[in-house]
Amino acid sequence: MLSKRIWVAVILLGFSGQLAWSVENQFFNTFMYDRITPDPRPISWMVAASALTATLASILMGALSDRTRSRWGGRRPYIVVGYVAWGVFTALYPTAAILRPMGLAVTMAIVFDSLMTFCGSTANDAAFNAYVADVTTEKNRGRVIGVVQLLTWVALLVVYGGAGLFIQALGYDLFFYLLGGVVIVFGMVGGALMRENPAKGPPAGSFADQIAGTFRWQSLRENRDLFMVFLAMGLWGVAQQIFFPYLIIYLNHFLKLPTAQASLLIFVAILVGGILASYPVGVLVDRWGRRRLAIATVVAEMLGLFLFSLARSLPMLAVTAILWLAPITAWMIAVGAWSKDLFPEDKRGQFAGYVILFSVAFTMVPGPLLGGWLSTQFGIPTVIDGRAGFIPTPIIFQVAAAATVLAILPLLATGRRSPVNQPTT
Repeated sequence: MLSKRIWVAVILLGFSGQLAWSVENQFFNTFMYDRITPDPRPISWMVAASALTATLASILMGALSDRTRSRWGGRRPYIVVGYVAWGVFTALYPTAAILRPMGLAVTMAIVFDSLMTFCGSTANDAAFNAYVADVTTEKNRGRVIGVVQLLTWVALLVVYGGAGLFIQALGYDLFFYLLGGVVIVFGMVGGALMRENPAKGPPAGSFADQIAGTFRWQSLRENRDLFMVFLAMGLWGVAQQIFFPYLIIYLNHFLKLPTAQASLLIFVAILVGGILASYPVGVLVDRWGRRRLAIATVVAEMLGLFLFSLARSLPMLAVTAILWLAPITAWMIAVGAWSKDLFPEDKRGQFAGYVILFSVAFTMVPGPLLGGWLSTQFGIPTVIDGRAGFIPTPIIFQVAAAATVLAILPLLATGRRSPVNQPTT
């Protein structure tokens, strides 16, 4: 059982972290477009730089946190300092717009985003996720990760439901200042409430040996099941990225849903398939087993996406959206708990970084490119605001449904003797 103190720390750190990531993923881009330049290319440069920074920071700083032994704890220094710096660079981001010439403003916006990402990945992706693995066991890890996943959906609702209205009323600057302040305060309070398990010895060898040793054949063989789960995460992520970047465009332009109806649809899907499903799924993951639920989730996601591609009325869109969003929730909890079960005990920070490598770096390039190619080859030619383009059609969901099935192959290749593959009581 986790103490109330640790639960509060997990909630504060989990929610503020996901809130910051949600804003970075959406409103850093819109700020660049609205306040610096309407050229979309700098946005793509910023996203690429952020993805690379997140991957390197989460692996390297996560590995460093595995080796840290101090009176302040092993993970706490990275979490507290990381969250404070995360908030500071978030608040500084809008100052890039005042710089001239425009090229300097673009450069500084990318630098601020990369610094923010470095601090966030260090504090959240690496240290916080490793901390969750440290303080949980196979019997309660699923429900704890279920709560963290619930916080992710709540953060998305807050950002997509209220951030736009806040920015419209009070401006970008105050919005980023407020968000930075929230991250700083929640990070400091959550860090102060943390309680860490007694530290064991650091990994053998040097820091460089720790990183390089992961990719030696012996290490790959010893952690075979873990890397199979990582591979499944990557294949799943590529399938999701085929349609997800084009979801709003599909709703607005192919189905011709007004923005209010599209927002309502997303709200209902996140509320039911995300927030309401998260904790019960977390309990089920602990009781039924990670492997069994992950395999079932792949099948459910395939069916949900295919049915969504056929839906046309708002009620059926809402129902089928829940049918593909709820499996996403179940998948994130099942493989999140499963991977943490399999992390080498002395390298949890480092391996938390590999989650980012497989689920972000390896997915956010091929997935959107395939979705964009499908949208141009099989989409509907159109002209919007005098610019020629294409409207994505249901094929992006159908191809994503087929691609999702590939994620089941690495799961079937995992061993069946591990305790995480058996129901727990």
